[in-house]
Amino acid sequence: MFWLFFSLFLVACGAAATTGAMFEPGKWYDDLQKPSWNPPKWLFPVAWTTLYLCMSVAAARVAGEAGAALPLAFWAMQIAFNTLWTPVFFGLRRMKAALIIIAFLWLSVLGALITHWQVDWIAGALFIPYLMWVSTAAALNHSVWRLNPDASAD
Repeated sequence: MFWLFFSLFLVACGAAATTGAMFEPGKWYDDLQKPSWNPPKWLFPVAWTTLYLCMSVAAARVAGEAGAALPLAFWAMQIAFNTLWTPVFFGLRRMKAALIIIAFLWLSVLGALITHWQVDWIAGALFIPYLMWVSTAAALNHSVWRLNPDASAD
């Protein structure tokens, strides 16, 4: 049953990941000022592949277990905010709105971490790298917005 659940959650992650292909950073983002600690481009697909695998394993570990409803509700919430951020930031170029979305993403990832941990500590621990990545992404979103006040459609 694990592999069925894993596959379903991985497909959901794949759907979320398609927004990255539909709304690529492109020249607009390349031309923006970024902080000195901006991660290199190659890191993003590596990080997201790893994170999507981790969150799929985490959800598969709790799916079907007693007490899975709340963790899976947080899982659904985080993947929804995850999917929404890219088109808002890169598609609409609304950095301030994206910052609000990423704040909700951060809270939903924290909620997923805590509630998954309560059912299966390994599942909860698999959300730790994701929370760290979203924390970094939120700081980067904020920094890019502050460094480029005229580049946002907000």
